[in-house]
Amino acid sequence: MDKIKLEIIGMSYSQSQSGAYALILGETNGKRRLPIIIGGFEAQAIAIELEKMKPSRPLTHDLFKRFADTFQINLQEVIINKFIEGVFHAELVCLDEKTEYRIDARTSDAVALALRFKCPIYTNEKIMSAAGIIVDEKKPGKPKEKPVKEEKVLENPLAAHSNTELKEMLQKAVQKEEYEEASKIRDEMNKRKKK
Repeated sequence: MDKIKLEIIGMSYSQSQSGAYALILGETNGKRRLPIIIGGFEAQAIAIELEKMKPSRPLTHDLFKRFADTFQINLQEVIINKFIEGVFHAELVCLDEKTEYRIDARTSDAVALALRFKCPIYTNEKIMSAAGIIVDEKKPGKPKEKPVKEEKVLENPLAAHSNTELKEMLQKAVQKEEYEEASKIRDEMNKRKKK
């Protein structure tokens, strides 16, 4: 399996989910982005490390790092290895002096730990194809207006749009850095592919 290296592009506050954030990971040598919805605590843990802030007492992720350092366990890499029903899964690849261990983790926790251990974050092509959003430098044209069936709009506003319109909407959302909206559009497109 070819690994795709990711870097943290940014984080933004979720407009639809109270207390949630969108963590944006991007291909190191590419235009694709992976928007991941995370909780407020995890967003804070990531932001504190990104900003190099030092809390007065160790946070949970700092405690984990100290514990691992004490017992000479090193976090080698984080791999976002699954995308199931819209939820990302990750694993920590740890190494002591002799053995490699793989530990299941929430993606947000894995990223917070990767920052503290200064280790790389990876995913694979399958996940990037399923959940990635392509950032295109070109500005898309205005989507064509068309009548919408009202009952579909009430259930799912994206269901009323054609695949072409969804692609254009996705590009606009990414350009405006509205990653949460982009992930909803991406999920609608993926749902249609499965049918």
